[in-house]
Amino acid sequence: MPPTRAARGEAAAGGEARAARGEAAGGAERNQSSSLRRALSVLAYVRDHAGAGRGLSLSRLAEALSMSKSTVLRLATPLVEAGLVARDRDTGWFRLGHGSLHLGQAYLSTLDLRAVAGEESRRLMREAGETVHLVVYDAPHVVYVDKVENETNLRMASRIGSRAPAYCTAVGKAILAWLPDEAVDVAAAAGLTPVTPYTITDVDALRAELARIRGRGYAVDDRENEPEVRCVAAPIFDHTDTVAAALSVSGLTSRITTARVRELGPRVAQAGLMISWALGARR
Repeated sequence: MPPTRAARGEAAAGGEARAARGEAAGGAERNQSSSLRRALSVLAYVRDHAGAGRGLSLSRLAEALSMSKSTVLRLATPLVEAGLVARDRDTGWFRLGHGSLHLGQAYLSTLDLRAVAGEESRRLMREAGETVHLVVYDAPHVVYVDKVENETNLRMASRIGSRAPAYCTAVGKAILAWLPDEAVDVAAAAGLTPVTPYTITDVDALRAELARIRGRGYAVDDRENEPEVRCVAAPIFDHTDTVAAALSVSGLTSRITTARVRELGPRVAQAGLMISWALGARR
């Protein structure tokens, strides 16, 4: 039997009520999401501007974030309760709390250089069509810890776990360029032995080359370690903004011409920065 007019009215009213409850729930979720984003903006501002001093005043936070003081206090309360932000009992100023340290340590403990660099290394290999190397520094050498090879080209002789002098490799020079001068002294003390006719063997010439590398953001090994191979490399920085590793694109000089080096350099440098950011660097 078809529903009566009254039944249809009740059903419509019920539908309207459910819709109203749904709208209310959706509105509450949107409000919570908005509040979360604003609270995170408070945390981010404290992170970036509190520094090593007393912290930030409520007035400065409110002015910088274009919020009222009462709003900042409301948003900061759960951050303080979670230990992400601390508030000085005497001055009322805000700074990062111990919870931020624990969160950062937990994040860093999950990081593995090869895993973090893997995706960017594979992307770089596909774009360049050449072998990509990842190395770490073990003075005065670099140690190859990963290799992403383009199987369609001639295979490179390098292997994971092998070592090479830092002074005559692009990856090594990319690291040395951002280390203190003492690192160059260590390399020179170990001997700047010529590996090929193109190897830099003079310490002053090496220092000049490292200055050029810092200026352009990437290093080049132009047949300095292998007679027919060119490499383009960039540094990788860790969460303390200290150079920790390097990434390179390597190939035969017939494919990596001097003109192509200028094309690859900025792309390799960008890949190094992407990995650095993932490691927590703020460069």
